[in-house]
Amino acid sequence: MIIGKSKKELEKMRLSGQLVGQVLRELKRMVVPGVMTLELDMAAERMIRDGGGAPTFKGYNGFPFSICASVNEEVVHGFPSARKLKDGDIISIDCGVTLDGFVGDTAKTIPVGRVRPEWLRLIEVTEECLARAIEQCRIGNHVGDIGWAVQQHAERHGYGVVRDYVGHGVGRKMHEDPQIPNYGKPGTKEKIKAGYVFAVEPMINLGTQETKVLADGWTVVTLDGQPSAHVEHTVAVAEEGPELLTLIAEEAEATTKQAELATSL
Repeated sequence: MIIGKSKKELEKMRLSGQLVGQVLRELKRMVVPGVMTLELDMAAERMIRDGGGAPTFKGYNGFPFSICASVNEEVVHGFPSARKLKDGDIISIDCGVTLDGFVGDTAKTIPVGRVRPEWLRLIEVTEECLARAIEQCRIGNHVGDIGWAVQQHAERHGYGVVRDYVGHGVGRKMHEDPQIPNYGKPGTKEKIKAGYVFAVEPMINLGTQETKVLADGWTVVTLDGQPSAHVEHTVAVAEEGPELLTLIAEEAEATTKQAELATSL
């Protein structure tokens, strides 16, 4: 069952969304060659707790960290460690915050130093996929419209769309109904209503869509070893259109321009 959110609940979700958005912004600034991914995790937990929240991921189904730090061919759920980022890497940071009983969930893929153009283009197209998906989060549309928006844009560029992991509803719990695949057919699946809140998160691979899980039981990697990009926002469905709860104010204008460009392509 999809749980719609009241105005009061949405206000709380804006606060959790803003906190996790601010945390991700600061982590992005820390991403430089030589930084350990465990340093990013420790910084994230400190900022979340200083902001009055709790790291949603830590302890979730046994996950031991506050962020997922997925480098290069790692798609999602990467473990932070003593691994140092190198010039030319890309890192996908996924972070969740619980504040006053509600969850904000967001992710971004960040280049480290000088990154090869084809990897930068993968990130760019994945962000375009997210912008297109968000545009479909409107009253009267269907969940299948969201997945189709991602799939058709990614596959147009020759990329693999991950099937094994999906977006989801979000609210008091990190994972609520509905599941939101990054593929699908327009006009299918659940009809979208006001008050729904989704974590929309394209996961796009430079090569094959196929993935596997490493021996740690969590880290998902591409089957062919090619890089993957992952971006995510928590999106509320409002009467006037989609509202990005995890988009911090100073980034809103740039994201609006990006969405306009993506939908014109």
